[in-house]
Amino acid sequence: MGWMDFLISVIGRKATDKVTNASGVITAVNFDLYGCVQAVLTPAAGEDGKQIAGEWFDVKRLVISKDAPVMQCPDFIVGPLDEMPDRGGAQKPLP
Repeated sequence: MGWMDFLISVIGRKATDKVTNASGVITAVNFDLYGCVQAVLTPAAGEDGKQIAGEWFDVKRLVISKDAPVMQCPDFIVGPLDEMPDRGGAQKPLP
């Protein structure tokens, strides 16, 4: 498995940040122009049932659970933009 495949495979897995001890589910991975790779850790809902906002962390700081993902990761297609399936917007399931 290559680095890019690994990063896509962690979406939906639980993780903990080594520095802050923040934990949650990885809900997004971001690659920027300067070589930084970060992931959003989204914590579980609060006791009142309200969603808590996720935060971005450097992937290298995360301890990623080897447990099964909490949700199936979408089947991302890497290739020409005109060959990508329609995703997002109206295609996203309602909460």
